[in-house]
Amino acid sequence: MPKVLISDKMSPRAAEIFRARGIEVDEKTGLSKDELKAIIGDYDGLAIRSSTKVTADLLEAATRLKVVGRAGIGVDNVDVPAASARGIVVMNTPFGNAITTAEHAIALMFALARELPAADASTQAGKWEKNRFMGVELTAKTLGLIGCGNIGSIVADRAHGLRMKVIAHDPFLTPERAQALGVEKVALEELLARADFISLHTPLTDSTRNILSRDNLLKTKKGVRIINCARGGLVDEAALKELLDSGHIAGAALDVFAEEPATASPLFGTPNFVSTPHLGASTEEAQVNVAIQVAEQMADFLLLGAIENALNMPSVSGEEAPKLKPYMALAEKLGTLAGQLEDSAIRGIGIEVEGAAAELNIKPIAAAALAGVMRAFSDTVNMVNAPFLARERNIDVAEIRHERDTDYQSLLRVTVKTASGDHVVAGTLFGLATPRLVEMMGMKVEADFAPRMLFIVNEDKPGFIGRLGSTLGDAGVNIGTFHLGRRGEGAEAILLLSVDQPISPALLAAIAALPGVRTAKALRF
Repeated sequence: MPKVLISDKMSPRAAEIFRARGIEVDEKTGLSKDELKAIIGDYDGLAIRSSTKVTADLLEAATRLKVVGRAGIGVDNVDVPAASARGIVVMNTPFGNAITTAEHAIALMFALARELPAADASTQAGKWEKNRFMGVELTAKTLGLIGCGNIGSIVADRAHGLRMKVIAHDPFLTPERAQALGVEKVALEELLARADFISLHTPLTDSTRNILSRDNLLKTKKGVRIINCARGGLVDEAALKELLDSGHIAGAALDVFAEEPATASPLFGTPNFVSTPHLGASTEEAQVNVAIQVAEQMADFLLLGAIENALNMPSVSGEEAPKLKPYMALAEKLGTLAGQLEDSAIRGIGIEVEGAAAELNIKPIAAAALAGVMRAFSDTVNMVNAPFLARERNIDVAEIRHERDTDYQSLLRVTVKTASGDHVVAGTLFGLATPRLVEMMGMKVEADFAPRMLFIVNEDKPGFIGRLGSTLGDAGVNIGTFHLGRRGEGAEAILLLSVDQPISPALLAAIAALPGVRTAKALRF
């Protein structure tokens, strides 16, 4: 009989479902790191919320563990790569608390508009400062959404009910989807300049980290009010305090912080600042929804082998899995590459298979590629929910099987379609196991994938490689591998390098400023 540990407080419905399905379950919350490590080896499943930290060290002791189920969206507290390396499935419940989080953002917007927390504290202190608290109406104001996915679209719907004008910045938001939601899609700089209220609803990724930096906060409309119920790390908290003190920002409300628990934030005590302790998902309904969902998913996996909402494994049958695994790894890496190269709205994604791959089930291969493309913009997408997210955003997905001869035993091609044109990458399996890139932007290039890579488009002229090597060397960045491709002598060329150290924004800017460079991007796999 499988055995599951619930290590964080959650609705009793989770334990009820496990027991009803014949799974033994222990509820032991509030354990220390050492206490959890001492008993985790007895369990096949671990059900958590945000308090339990599933680290590589903990997983080393989890000798029986097969699945970690997160009742909620974020998995910042789970070392997913370490779990994957140990063959442990990590699941989440991405849609169970969307309404609750959206409503919390709206509540904080009201709190800022009418200065409710300060007015409440003043009144309960025995004061009657009716003339002190002069709020603003939400009607006819412009709400700027940074991120307009599942939660952001709910906020947009509620804002329309308040007669607000809604604009949104989201790389995945297509014109058709924006029209259906009744929002105006704009560039980030335009949103910053126009919005009276800004609400963040984007995951924390390399491209969104510090998206409201000091420079971007300075670009906002004077008197703006900012709400963040998404992820800590999206807003420069020191700059936010500075601009609140100066009066440039009229108010800010944070439910999430860069460091949590936030017990000593410099923002505390700042006038016109409202804070809550990560309550976005804290309603009775949301707690029940995510508890039921995570228990059902974990029970299905432990008893039936079914996989739903997994972040590190696609939905495949036991018979197909060994054959499909290397092809899905290749597809995901190609999709991840294509997603990181593209900054504009994606209209369509094409996944093509040739050779031996054309004889396999294309669905999980396409799902892996699709998840790779969209993972550049979302930290919750997986191979199960990626097709749903694509449909939600009106992204056309084409799966094409070719039975023609190819130069390779198997070939996978991923095409990302945007308003600026098609962007194509292709790869194969070396030794039927190792993913390898063979084509990029119409140019032949042979390259293995690495955790950190640098992609450059440049003019093919003498001296460039030396200048690039010097720039990287001066910054203390070592080159692991070096791959070249070009359209012809003296024409456009591409470089793909694996590097041993991270490429900082400053270094990337220095590389982009080198003579002849047209594009420079730091890639992660």
